Amino acid sequence: MNTRSTPSRRLYLQIADQLRTLIYEPDFAVNGRLPSERTLAEQLGVSRPSIREALVALQLEGRVEIRMGSGVYLCGVPSSSEEAAQDNVEMGDSLIDIMGARAILEGAIAASVASLAKPKDVKALRAIYQTMERECQAGELPIAADRAFHVRIAQMSNNEVLARTVGTLYDERQSPMPSKLLGLYDPVDTWFVALNEHREILEAIEARDPIQAQAAMQRHLKTALKRTMARRDHG
Repeated sequence: MNTRSTPSRRLYLQIADQLRTLIYEPDFAVNGRLPSERTLAEQLGVSRPSIREALVALQLEGRVEIRMGSGVYLCGVPSSSEEAAQDNVEMGDSLIDIMGARAILEGAIAASVASLAKPKDVKALRAIYQTMERECQAGELPIAADRAFHVRIAQMSNNEVLARTVGTLYDERQSPMPSKLLGLYDPVDTWFVALNEHREILEAIEARDPIQAQAAMQRHLKTALKRTMARRDHG
């Protein structure tokens, strides 16, 4: 007998399923505009961040259009062939889940490596931070340097599995739903705030302080998610 359980459907996809049946009902999308995130969250009994992820999934399906500063608007009804194609698209994990996992894992890694950090490792980490700083000042998105910073800390553990896992979790941001969500709600100017958070992580590791290293890492990852999810769009 097969005892393996069927994986549960991601929460944001469950919410998207509910919204998919609601958006075409009469009087739901007045003048083609959906109710606000707050209203939808209250109606479905879920959080606004989860509603935001579900709306992004519906935009990827071509059912709605998110217009920053205006609202979410209904698009045309997809054809049966388009719906079949959409069913086969892998949208990726929830950004909420990804960042939650990173906060737990990378916080523990930062704590474990801080007291044992070798001077050459700290020097390499500072060089990556300085690259991020230069790119931010030049108005560029320091995505590669940001990834290198987090992976470099994991590499300081001398554990290839941890380093690979951190890199894999970071790369999940390239999946369709997280990528679209970040593109819409993660403006360039937030990277200057993130840069200061990376400096706090670096300085805690330089000070060989595991408690502060863990706290700084977890604070950075949790507030990074909050910045994306808290940015207002339409109420």
